[in-house]
Amino acid sequence: MIVVGTADYTERIPNNVDLADDRRLQRALESWQPKFHTWWAEMGPELPTEDVYLRTAVNVGRDGWAHFDHVVVNEYRWGIFLADRKDDRSIAFGEHKGEPAWQKVPGEYRSDLQRLIVVQGDTEPASVEQQRRLGYTAPSLYDLRNLFQVNVEEGRHLWAMVYLLHAYFGREGREEAEALLQRNSGSEDSPRILGAFNEETPDWLSFFMFTYFTDRDGKYQLGTLKESGFDPLSRTCEFMLKEESHHMFVGTTGIDRVVERTAQLMVEHDTDDAGPHGGFPLQVIQKYLNFHYSVSLDLFGGETSTNVANYYSAGLKGRWAEERRRDDHRLTDDGAWVDAVDEDGHLTQVEVLALTALNTDLRREYIADCETGVKRWNRILESAGLPHRLYLPHRAFNRKVGVFAGVNVAPDGQVLSEEEWERGKNAWLPTDANKAHVSSLMRPVYERGKIASWLAPPRNGINGKPFDYEYVHLT
Repeated sequence: MIVVGTADYTERIPNNVDLADDRRLQRALESWQPKFHTWWAEMGPELPTEDVYLRTAVNVGRDGWAHFDHVVVNEYRWGIFLADRKDDRSIAFGEHKGEPAWQKVPGEYRSDLQRLIVVQGDTEPASVEQQRRLGYTAPSLYDLRNLFQVNVEEGRHLWAMVYLLHAYFGREGREEAEALLQRNSGSEDSPRILGAFNEETPDWLSFFMFTYFTDRDGKYQLGTLKESGFDPLSRTCEFMLKEESHHMFVGTTGIDRVVERTAQLMVEHDTDDAGPHGGFPLQVIQKYLNFHYSVSLDLFGGETSTNVANYYSAGLKGRWAEERRRDDHRLTDDGAWVDAVDEDGHLTQVEVLALTALNTDLRREYIADCETGVKRWNRILESAGLPHRLYLPHRAFNRKVGVFAGVNVAPDGQVLSEEEWERGKNAWLPTDANKAHVSSLMRPVYERGKIASWLAPPRNGINGKPFDYEYVHLT
């Protein structure tokens, strides 16, 4: 019997929620488990491996929460883990502020809570589906290992949401859990709910951008759900955030290494174009950045939302870092400024009720966070003695959701006519030729200690191991 901390790995489904004490729930989840394994076999990573050096959650505490070892990926022990319960926790915002956090679903909020969990749950398997073929072009064993780590943890995050659906939402919840495996990223007949999760991730530059920008959106969405008055959802998201940080680390340091290698090639060959020398031109990196950033901004929804206002007032979904905010945490009398487009098509701002502007509030937190990455990458260029700089495009650029949908805006914020947009878009977004060049560099490097020509090796390995450690054993 192996029980470490509060995670029991002797169970068919590892968990720290005393699943064995609820036989009905246990049977329901055990009947869902084979369907998950079938989905994983059909839609999970395609590259066959003997084993991968993975971390597995063993404890929900701050210290010693993960164990590292070589694991057969298809035998990974996906489980259900919630952060420790705080008996005195109260709701921090909305109409129920100060009341004890709910341990059961309030009847009047059942539908809204279920919808929030389903939408979050739908993103988790989607990213696995988007990334399933990337192993064939991994630039190193270190990067291949990180890809698999991201994939298995997204699978566990699906389990986290499915547990909530099964445990608290009856037959409807079980049906929604089934549907999470029936939708597929990019499917014409049954696509994923959110647009960004139906985009392709065909290469590693896209993967690093996705894990930087789109997984960062996930961080902020999970952060708002962590504030929920529904305590099981809060505790679930608190633990998911612990794992999510690695996904963003993969994106942040991945782009670091891409930019570093591009800068090396530019200096070495005294050129502005690293493309002919086996790297990505800075202009192409910027185009990929533009695309993934703008698509991720759409994930925050419209600038105003009565639904999100209602979620907040009901205590279902808070703000990022809610308890650090210096206001009344009710917002019924507060105003906020949001983006708008006037009758002449000019970008402007209008004041609205703060409750309806919570999407904008969250998007601003996200944008400020994204800017830290751009500063990192520009420091790399500066250290190389190059004058070039990367940037975040204007928040209205290439938007498909919200007030900017249908408005043509250049990366610098200039509003364009349809003709001007058509003339300029190939300079701002990846073209077929750009994608073909990126694809041409996607040659796998599976030799221990070796790495592809288009990115620099990492500064450190995983869990104290060196870069040339044998992170993956291929079949």
